[in-house]
Parts: sequence; C-alpha cells; structure tokens
Amino acid sequence: MEAATVGVSNSNQGGGATVSYMNQKQQPQPIQLGTVPHLFAGGVAGAFSKTCTAPFARLTILFQISLKRFSGQTSCNQLQGMHSDAAMLSKPCIWREGLRIVNEEGFRAFWKGNLVTIIHRLPYTAVNFYSYDRYKNLLRSFTGLDSHPGNVASDIFVHFIGGGLAGITAASATYPLDLVRTRLAAQKNLVYYQGMGHTLRTICRDEGFFGLYKGMGATLLGVGPSIAISFTVYEMLRSYCHTKRPNDSTEMVSLACGSLSGMASSTATFPLDLVRRRMQLEGAAGRARIYNGGICATFRHIIRSEGFRGLYRGILAEYYKVVPGVGIVFMTYETLKKLLSDQSF
Repeated sequence: MEAATVGVSNSNQGGGATVSYMNQKQQPQPIQLGTVPHLFAGGVAGAFSKTCTAPFARLTILFQISLKRFSGQTSCNQLQGMHSDAAMLSKPCIWREGLRIVNEEGFRAFWKGNLVTIIHRLPYTAVNFYSYDRYKNLLRSFTGLDSHPGNVASDIFVHFIGGGLAGITAASATYPLDLVRTRLAAQKNLVYYQGMGHTLRTICRDEGFFGLYKGMGATLLGVGPSIAISFTVYEMLRSYCHTKRPNDSTEMVSLACGSLSGMASSTATFPLDLVRRRMQLEGAAGRARIYNGGICATFRHIIRSEGFRGLYRGILAEYYKVVPGVGIVFMTYETLKKLLSDQSF
C-alpha cells in the first residue's frame, strides 16, 4: 500500500533539493504486485487477523444484539437461543460474559462462526485492499494529482474517497456471508442455524432471497466512512512515522498505525455497526420483530429504549478486537506484499 507523501519544510537545512532527496529516502517505496498475489496478500491478512481476534468479535456481537428491554410480551422462548440475558445487560461486563461462554458453551465457542468469518474475510479483505489501490490510482489520474505530489490535503482526499469506495465495493460483494456469520455467532446453547449452508437455505426459506441482504443499507453507510477513516489515518500516520523515524521496523510501524486507525474508525462508526447487527437479526430464528421502518427507526428505538449510550453497547469489546485486529491486518498485508514482491509471478 502506498503511503501518503507528507511534505516537510525546514529553512535551516541545506537546500530544497537536499530536503526533497532526504524525504524521498525516508518515505517507503510502494511495492508493486500482480493481481493474484495482491489479492492473496489482502485475503490472508484479513483471515489471519479475524482468527486472532475472534473471541472479542463474538463478545462484541453478543453485546450489540442484546436488548435491555423487550417490546410487548416478547419471551425468551421466542428468541429461540439468540442471546438476550437481561441480567447481564444491566451491568455489562466483558470478562463475566467471557466466563459465561466458557462455562456454558466451552472455550471453542469463542470461535463460533469463525469458519464463515474466514470465508467472508478472504474475499472481503482481498477486494478491499486491491480495490483501494485501484481507486487511489484512478482518483490521482482523474483529478490530476499525479502531477502535484506532496500535497497533504490532496493525499487525504485520495485516501478518504478511495478507502470509502473500496469498503463499499468489498462489503457489497460479500454481504450475505457477513449476515450468516452474525446469525451463527449470535446463537447460544439452543442452535437454530447449523452451519453456513443450512443458514443460507434457512434464511432464503423463511425470509426470502432478499433476507440475505437485511441490514445492508446500514452496513454500507457504516463501512464506507469506517474504511475511509481507517485508510486515511493509517496512511498519514505511517507516512509521518517514516518521515520522523525512518529506521523503525516497517512491520512494527504498520502494526502501531493500523491499531490507531482502527480505533479512530470504530469510534466514529460504531453506532451504525450496532444498528446493522440489530437489523441483521430481525426475524432470525423466529425472533419477534422489534425494529420496523429501517435505519432511522432503529436508531430512534435504541435511543428511546436504551438511551444514547445504547448506541455504544459493546464498544469496549470492539476496541479489544479492533486495536490489535486492524494492526494485524496492515502488518500482515505489508509483510506479505514484501515477501511476494521477491517472488516471480
């Protein structure tokens, strides 16, 4: 991934040509890969990261989909195994919920639905990184920014728009797998969906083909800004680090910058992600329908019944997941790109 070029001016140093030469030396050179190795690097990075952080990913989903108060006379039986422990919600605790999972479902339950996650993340992250580089190059050519390198505002524009378009492209292409993963991860002891194939067939049978795209609007609204912020913060931080500390390990810089970029993007877009999860589970396993009217109605219902803080239910688990997760993605991606660039394809 090509880093943003940050111009550095210093009137006390020799001359403009010398400063320019030093900056060029300090900036990491973009690694060029063919389409297949590029997609491979992105896919493996995403799958590896998700596997490492799967326990916190499941905890995040369980906190997001839990309801503090139920509408009408909705009973636990109606939820048919979907998580809804009101006692846990009154004073949510990540560690207590983690112990509950271990005691009731076993340690392996932290990776429930992880196979679907890997199947989803392989194409998702591959398309995400690949399309980001393509959109970035297209934007630079289309806007004429190639002939004016070093402009920070222009670089931010390219990274933000390119990242947003890449996120929307990847999410649109792989959305049904994301919904299946959410349904599987949300189950407790009583299992309604038995594997990826059964979940796909059951959703199509009970909710129709378009049930596979339930909550997609909220997903695209969230993933566009999220990926845009993530790529922009990562690129600018990485460029800054390589300018100020050119001798630092590339892998460690990618890990640190990726972690910070993940925290920034998650904080900004977490409410939309929570709404997306709630909408994905509407009608799941015979669950009573609570949110009617789309994204805005879901937002209003959550704020009215759970307060504004309800929009950030599970944010701590999200940080535990995202901070290492996004860092691992970028570190693995950059490492694989470097390794693959030394091979002949």
